[in-house]
Amino acid sequence: MRINIYYGGRGVLDDPTIYVLSQTEKVLGELRVEVNRYNIYESKNSIATLPSTLKGADGIILATTVEWLGIGGYMTQFLDACWLYGDKEEIAGIYMQPVVISTTYGEREAVLTLENAWQILGGQLCGGFCGYVESTAELRDNPEYHRIIEKKAESLYRAISSHTRSLPSSNQAVRRSVLRTHTMQLTPQESEQLSEYASDDAYVEQQKKDIIELSSMYRNLLGDHAEKAETEFINSFQSHFHPKESVQMVAAFNIEGRKKPLVVRVNGDDITASYEECNDARVIANLTEGAMNEITSGRETFQRAFNTGDMTAKGTFADLRTLDDIFIFS
Repeated sequence: MRINIYYGGRGVLDDPTIYVLSQTEKVLGELRVEVNRYNIYESKNSIATLPSTLKGADGIILATTVEWLGIGGYMTQFLDACWLYGDKEEIAGIYMQPVVISTTYGEREAVLTLENAWQILGGQLCGGFCGYVESTAELRDNPEYHRIIEKKAESLYRAISSHTRSLPSSNQAVRRSVLRTHTMQLTPQESEQLSEYASDDAYVEQQKKDIIELSSMYRNLLGDHAEKAETEFINSFQSHFHPKESVQMVAAFNIEGRKKPLVVRVNGDDITASYEECNDARVIANLTEGAMNEITSGRETFQRAFNTGDMTAKGTFADLRTLDDIFIFS
């Protein structure tokens, strides 16, 4: 009989789950069971290949520590990899026992999460155990806790030996009829290549650099387009300005997608337009780039844009009429 242990904690020295696993390994060893422990944190660069270690296992123990919330990132990644790359036919015959020790709150919820995940994967369940302790010393110094650990290890051994079965669950029905995600069909060569790429830090780093370079190239292209659009709006206001000596106004246009508002300052015959922060605007308008294009192309006015809801504004109707009087885009 072969049983694999997958430990999803961080591997800290005082982790009580590690102590529970060491006691479990002793009991299984006395029963002449081949036990292999996989510390997932040690394989964090190749978690995608860990499901291949399930091959040939009669049972597994999924063990983790609840330190603040849930089963932790390493165990989640391992279960994700089992769903994406694991052999579902192989998993269907493997018994799983969850072991969760909590130093905070939520050990029962974590056990339920592991059980649900394994059932959806199609595997068999064996009653696990969970508990809350403040330190490893509580487990080490309590003989009753030792007996509980021994009994749970023995129950896993008996479940595998007798091929214990349970009634179908709704989780298995979900896998069959609703979740149509198919296992990625990889050849042995492709699996080996995936393992090499996932664990090759130099390859991963190069991929990151390539992504950054492509992002920078597209950002520059988009930046050129955005800069052209911004200049067009500024030029439109300046070229269609019809001054009136008595008009003094500051209008700020918050255009969707622009980091700063387009601020237009009018003082008699003088006009300036630029993208800047503004705290003294008398008119503050909010609109999309499309709505601004409609106005600056002469197909819409400030008043009509406000009345139709294409633009919202703070100010008065007199201010909007003034904008239409001094900026004639038609």
